[in-house]
Amino acid sequence: MKKNNIFSALSERSFLLAWIGEVFALISTHVFNFFLILVVFEMTHSNIAASAVVLTITIPSIIFGVLAGAYVDRWDKKKVLIVVNILRAMFLVFLALYVDNLILIYVISFIFSFITQFFIPAELPIIPLIVSKRNMYSANALFGMAIYGSILVSYILAGPLIIYFKPAGTVLFLAGLLIVASLFIVFMKLKYSTSIYSEASFEDANIFEDMKYTLSLISRKKDVMLSILFLALSQTLILVVATIAPGYAASVLNIPIVDFPMLFVAPAALGTVAGAVILIHFCHDWPKNILITIGVFLSSLAMMALPFGSKVASKGFVQVINQYLPNFFEIDILHIVIAIAFVLGFANSLVFVPANTLLQEKTSEKFRGKVYGFLNTFIGVLSLLPVIVVGGLADIIGVGAVITGIGIFLFLIGLIRVVLR
Repeated sequence: MKKNNIFSALSERSFLLAWIGEVFALISTHVFNFFLILVVFEMTHSNIAASAVVLTITIPSIIFGVLAGAYVDRWDKKKVLIVVNILRAMFLVFLALYVDNLILIYVISFIFSFITQFFIPAELPIIPLIVSKRNMYSANALFGMAIYGSILVSYILAGPLIIYFKPAGTVLFLAGLLIVASLFIVFMKLKYSTSIYSEASFEDANIFEDMKYTLSLISRKKDVMLSILFLALSQTLILVVATIAPGYAASVLNIPIVDFPMLFVAPAALGTVAGAVILIHFCHDWPKNILITIGVFLSSLAMMALPFGSKVASKGFVQVINQYLPNFFEIDILHIVIAIAFVLGFANSLVFVPANTLLQEKTSEKFRGKVYGFLNTFIGVLSLLPVIVVGGLADIIGVGAVITGIGIFLFLIGLIRVVLR
């Protein structure tokens, strides 16, 4: 049997088309989110106004996530992906005509996020329908790379796009990306079918009975419930880091916030890619729950190490190493932070890929969208933590203390997981 590699899933044409479409859609979505924050802040010079944008993005997932998942499982997921991208593109074109209207920006942001709630329960749940079981790890690894890589690309592109294309031109460009994404998905074919649990009762059940049954089934299926928990924690950790990034850059690293993406986000994205490669080539047969636990512990250790980069850089053994290195290779706090960011990205892969694969393996197509809809709602609820609590807490007790506390919390979760197993 041919050994799998990180790109194995791309040999299946339908997955390749879906993945390319996903990349275009993700870049458009993330750039639009960054665009909204930048434009609103430029218009108002208010952090509160910019935070309100985050709420318009987050609240729809809390209110509609589970409901959207229940509907998506009743529809053709391929058609959902196409229609959602086209609808979002249409609203972006409309916004381009009124991009200087603050109220309309908030309204379109909310509508855009609402429509996206139907995209999320279709994108990852469609993987088992377009890729063979032996390539599931590769497929989830590639989707993970697309998700986190697109965040990095979007972080870097948002500012320059606004400068060169102006706000209206930027929005039209993003609408074009969504149309291109739809075109790739049009040529995708659903080739496989999976059925783990029997859910024939869904045919006659109404939407709210579907949602009730989903919550019941999640609570009874340990692997599904834990995968949702750790995927949500992983996503929330990313939001926490994004929230405290300005304070961390200023108070710990002493660098401008504009340099943060290249010094932290970029190595974290590379760590995610490296983790995916290691998983496919060397850990493909390892128990998925063990990989998730290792990822949690690595994340906790990396978070606890972040505030102490300067102390490590001043240690005697580091100074001794620097004596034997050329000046431009000398180890300082920035190098240490880059290494820690890489570890965080690596750890994220160890959670994202196995947890998503478990969810897809342990659910059927009639159930999978509901699970991801619930996951999206759960992430939305948890994401309120960094928006409402973490930023203010960092002002009170310091960024370093908040980061250390998060690391300790993750370590305790990993420890409890080991003890209970």
